[in-house]
Amino acid sequence: MSEGFASERDRPDACPGALQVHPAADGGLARIRVPGGMLSTEQLRVLVTAAEELGNSTVELTSRANLQLRGVESPEELGRRIGAVGLLPSLTHERVRNIVASPGAGLDDPGWLSVPRAVRELDRGVCSAPRLAELSGRFLFTVDDGRGDVSRLRGDVGLLPLDVGTVAVLLGGNDSGVRVGPADAADAAVVAAEEFLAERDRQGGSVWRVAELDTPGNLAGTLRARTGTAEDTVVEVTPLSGVRRDQQEKPSVGVLARTRGEVALGLGAPLGRLSPAQMHSIIRAAEAASGAVRLTPWRTVVLPGVDEHEHQSWLSELHSCGLIVDPSSPFNGVTACAGDPGCAKSLADVHRDAAYSTARGAPVAPGDLPVHWVGCSRRCGRPRGPVVEVLAGSSGYRVSSGARGDEVTRVHDAGVETVAEAVEDARRSGAVAPAAGSHGGFGTGHVNSDQETTNEDDR
Repeated sequence: MSEGFASERDRPDACPGALQVHPAADGGLARIRVPGGMLSTEQLRVLVTAAEELGNSTVELTSRANLQLRGVESPEELGRRIGAVGLLPSLTHERVRNIVASPGAGLDDPGWLSVPRAVRELDRGVCSAPRLAELSGRFLFTVDDGRGDVSRLRGDVGLLPLDVGTVAVLLGGNDSGVRVGPADAADAAVVAAEEFLAERDRQGGSVWRVAELDTPGNLAGTLRARTGTAEDTVVEVTPLSGVRRDQQEKPSVGVLARTRGEVALGLGAPLGRLSPAQMHSIIRAAEAASGAVRLTPWRTVVLPGVDEHEHQSWLSELHSCGLIVDPSSPFNGVTACAGDPGCAKSLADVHRDAAYSTARGAPVAPGDLPVHWVGCSRRCGRPRGPVVEVLAGSSGYRVSSGARGDEVTRVHDAGVETVAEAVEDARRSGAVAPAAGSHGGFGTGHVNSDQETTNEDDR
């Protein structure tokens, strides 16, 4: 295990949950796990009401397709309310139900795996395994439908179907060599998580993630022996066809898929936050469609089952309340840490400044870099890969662009007006032109780096 991990993990995991709230500067921060990102309109109504009555009304989308409420003063009452609608099936395991799934599963292609069923089976399996309550709140499961979108997030344990009858088990984002049938996939993921804890014990450490193990290969070998399945040829977890591995893309919004007279719509949350009015608009649209929504790891919401003849009117209504529905919106691909007043360490109100700066920007084009605003040098929430970073300092913002460790500084100690110009220039000049045949639908977005803070999305 690296020195950085050792120093980071020498303290208890303080990752917040729905009941174990984080004492943020603006009050209790509660994180509600949503396995697979799937929510009914009934659950959405309970959540938005809880945000208004128990918190500060804000609902945040995280990089693991979960939800956060801020300013929560009564986690017990929050737990009672969300438990009544099935969002808290286990008090002991509620922080470890981190399951990210392909948000487009079954909407634009039948896929090779029934993702909703696999997510349900995996969630039940995790909650019924007593020892898995010891997992860190950062431990991540991914359930892919075969397109490779969430496998790129390099979760701790992943399921990636290779064909209609074969699922590869991934460990730390790499192929373990284990092959199982779809019916056994969820059980294999539970076994892999149990073996991670056993391997951690053997190594005498307190690591939180598979990639932090001293010898991750031992875990793969143990899993192959326990399942009795192995494949000599491993599969490389690659980006979607035509997209560079180091390229960052913007979340998908607008019309995502059309099938049998229905469309799936993608809705972006400006800077990852939803107001009560925006939540209620989403609920109304979902009730007129499939009755459910899907959250994505790219802080967007997928609205499936919208009548093809009505989707334009719904897009208009959703846009009118401030949601991002146009891929060229300057806000598409812009994220921010909590900032002041939510975080005591922040040197600026980055949400206010990001909103002002971004509103002045020009429409974005395919291949433009994402932008991330941060309030201090911890750089919470910064995506992996090339990005335009706006970092608050004691006398202004620094704008830089590029991959971590290879950034080019654009301006120092700048005010918001100068930042807006520098960001626009950096997004364009740092852009990577999309290759021919690149995927334009689901699965484009930010890959989260989570090695520096206790929060799953580094906020």
